[in-house]
Amino acid sequence: MAELLAHYAARFEALAGSLGLDYDPVDFELVPPAFMLEVSIYGLPVRMPHWSFGVRYIYQLVQTRMGNSQIFEVVFPGDPNRAYLADTNSVAENSLVTAHVLGHADFAKHNALFRRSRQEAGAHMVEQAATRARRIERAIVTFGQGAVERVLDCALALEQHIDVNQPMGRARYPLRVPEGPQRAVDAFSSRFRDLPGEPVAPSRPVVEQRARVPARPENDLLWFIAQYAPELEDWERDIFLAVREESFYFYPLFACQIMNEGWAAYWHARLLREATFLPESVYLDAIKSHSDVVSPFAGERRLALQTNPYHLGFSIWERIIETQGVEGARKIRDQEDDFGFVRNYLDANLAETLHLFVYEAERRGRIEIVSKDIESVHERLLAPKFNYGAPRVSVSEMKTDGTLVLTHAHRTDGRGLDLDRAVRVLDYIHRIWRRPVILHTVDFQGASRVLKAGPERSA
Repeated sequence: MAELLAHYAARFEALAGSLGLDYDPVDFELVPPAFMLEVSIYGLPVRMPHWSFGVRYIYQLVQTRMGNSQIFEVVFPGDPNRAYLADTNSVAENSLVTAHVLGHADFAKHNALFRRSRQEAGAHMVEQAATRARRIERAIVTFGQGAVERVLDCALALEQHIDVNQPMGRARYPLRVPEGPQRAVDAFSSRFRDLPGEPVAPSRPVVEQRARVPARPENDLLWFIAQYAPELEDWERDIFLAVREESFYFYPLFACQIMNEGWAAYWHARLLREATFLPESVYLDAIKSHSDVVSPFAGERRLALQTNPYHLGFSIWERIIETQGVEGARKIRDQEDDFGFVRNYLDANLAETLHLFVYEAERRGRIEIVSKDIESVHERLLAPKFNYGAPRVSVSEMKTDGTLVLTHAHRTDGRGLDLDRAVRVLDYIHRIWRRPVILHTVDFQGASRVLKAGPERSA
């Protein structure tokens, strides 16, 4: 199969180029299904060792054996892109996957979020992650399994808590700032601050005071702990920054899933239609696989209670290309993420065609449709994507005794906290922060709660 797949891959790449797809080189590799499963769980071919990946592996293994999940390929964007295909797939399935991967590669090269990730996290994340994994293995030998695991417990529990609106390579807060209330000066104010003819304010000596840390609520918990934990050692800081860097790398995959999978599905369908070099039997089987991939239904069911991102993205891209052409679609590919893509291009007519609605499930199993309003549909699709899918928790204060104060933005966040899990995460943070840690949040009834980790812990 390897030789035949290589032949088809070369033909697909030539066809993709003739249709205007533009991407960095793609390395295709056939691997056993067990390897595919491991890579999909770990997120990278080689990654830092931690027990939580084993838990995820067992869950995914059960889902696969129950027939609820099948992994056809795993792609890692970069230069080169790395694509792993299951060696148990049929020739038709891997033909479809090859075309699908080329769509992903084109998307990754041009989309703004992916380009930013490449600029900040690098284009060789697979190799970078392997290097970090080796450093962590050396730390285990030097400092012991338990010590390293405590750091990974905390860092991986917070892996979604980054601030994607800030650059990955951030500087620490300034040590001192001018005394008195500070007013932020934006670009507009700066431009018109010194107009010709305006009196020049007399210069005054600048008196500085110690800067407040954090200067404002800090959403990037991984960065803050790495920079300001009172007794963090260099090897511990290295682990935190490694997890943070990988989170920046994964964010575009998370924030553009509907767009990215839909774009790849559109192009694999188009490439298959124009792949005259495929034998008829392979083509027909590949098209059948395409129908399964973009189906909104599970098996014979005719009501989908979960949204298939392949189906949704494919349908939206088809509508865009029908109305705006391929070049118009490419501009959208370059500029949007799922938030803008869904809100701007999933209209009420298309939602009706796709049978999208908001529902509630009663305890007895009864399903009730509560809304078909397009704004409600948008919010239900996008709500799990806000803030990397995590509750918005920020560092609000670092007290003079080193106490770390966290605040859950429950009024605007739209997510409640599992208080038992929150206590465990606070314990993880306390082991690394080595000072008391406090979290202000609410319980499931909306009553204020203060959770503490450290001396005299209470909740």
